Amino acid sequence: MAIVKTERHPELPPPVSQTGVIGWLRQNLFSNWWNTILTLVSLYVVWEAMSALIGYTIINANFAGTTREDCTGTGACWVFIKARFGQNMYGFYPEAERWRINVGYVLGAVGLFLVLSDVIKDKKWPAVFLFVVYPILCYFLFYGGFGLPKVETSEWGGLFLTLVLASVSIFVALPLGIVLALGRRSDMPVVRMVCVGFIELIRGVPLITVLFMASVMLPLFLPEGMNFDKLIRALVGMSLFSAAYMAEVIRGGLQAIPKGQMEAAKSLGLGYWQAMGLIILPQALKISIPAIVNTFIGLFKDTTLVIIIGLLDLLSVIKSGTTDKNWLGLATEGYVFVAAVFWVFCFGMSRYSIWLENKLHTGHKR
Repeated sequence: MAIVKTERHPELPPPVSQTGVIGWLRQNLFSNWWNTILTLVSLYVVWEAMSALIGYTIINANFAGTTREDCTGTGACWVFIKARFGQNMYGFYPEAERWRINVGYVLGAVGLFLVLSDVIKDKKWPAVFLFVVYPILCYFLFYGGFGLPKVETSEWGGLFLTLVLASVSIFVALPLGIVLALGRRSDMPVVRMVCVGFIELIRGVPLITVLFMASVMLPLFLPEGMNFDKLIRALVGMSLFSAAYMAEVIRGGLQAIPKGQMEAAKSLGLGYWQAMGLIILPQALKISIPAIVNTFIGLFKDTTLVIIIGLLDLLSVIKSGTTDKNWLGLATEGYVFVAAVFWVFCFGMSRYSIWLENKLHTGHKR
């Protein structure tokens, strides 16, 4: 019996019309006549909106000049932002001392880069610098001491104050939220009741109420002559408020970890804190990354509420500038600038969250 050999033809690639950009467009935007019409109408609306936006903010906008008279009125008057840029960034911080804030920004950026990037594998010393040394340096840089003139917190404002409020609150809220989440799951009734009571009390009131209580009502309960700085009271109120929400985020991550993880840790001879610190918490925090960053973004945007207690953050400084008789009618430019600044920071945190999720991905997702 003769054996007939057949040639095996190589597999042909799919048609170009079904792969790549063309394939994606055909499948998602032009799959039928109805989707084609919707796509064309949407493109037209986007084109009209973007044309008007770009024309107003860039093409017909005014960038050069120092006064309101330098604006033609055909587009955005960015002269308003340019003329008050120093106040928008630093508030009423003395101009001769603003270099101290810039030094703090540079040191913070370097420390944050070393901790978040993979340039240095051992994160111990960068973390010690960022979370221990850097706050102490910032205190003396911003407030004064060791030969630097004192600058009262009443002169702090603008984007500088916004970043101080957000960074300090985030720095305090995350570890405090972890402690509260563990306390709420504790087997000790007293600890559990205290943590539950704190979390539910704080989450049951708006942040404005917390700030108002910290700024106005708290001094009434203190001994005569004792008082705290207004900024300190705002930081405490925002940190506690965010910690309560962070506790629930962390608790959700802890509940997602199977009980077998703790049982396996105990079978290896690990105690509660060893198992929690080495096995349970790292997994819970990884699962909770999107919710944690979402809480951070919400906290960053909530810094605008400090105007209720008289602190001039970026939005407050811009708003006060629009009431200046020399810049009346330019509120749109101011609010667009604030929106752009907040978007840059919030979008940056969001993208880093996605990058960190992908980096820590261990194949458990489907």
